[in-house]
Amino acid sequence: MIFGVVIAGGSAVMSRLNYFEWMFHPIVSPGFLSASKAQLDAGEMVMAVRFGSDARAYPIVQMAYHHVFNDEVGGIPIVVTY
Repeated sequence: MIFGVVIAGGSAVMSRLNYFEWMFHPIVSPGFLSASKAQLDAGEMVMAVRFGSDARAYPIVQMAYHHVFNDEVGGIPIVVTY
């Protein structure tokens, strides 16, 4: 009986939590390098965003772990995800 109460209580608590927040931590203020200083392999994939003359490239390797980048491009706040 106690085991059933513990399981039911634990299930109730877990149903109210967003456990994905435990696994994927958004990067609030990413740091960037100029294209000439970036050391990416020739085959490395990136996601790119451009507004006006301001552009960013987000390496898929980093996106695969974090899944969310909060950034500002061309003065416009954006959230990059996939």
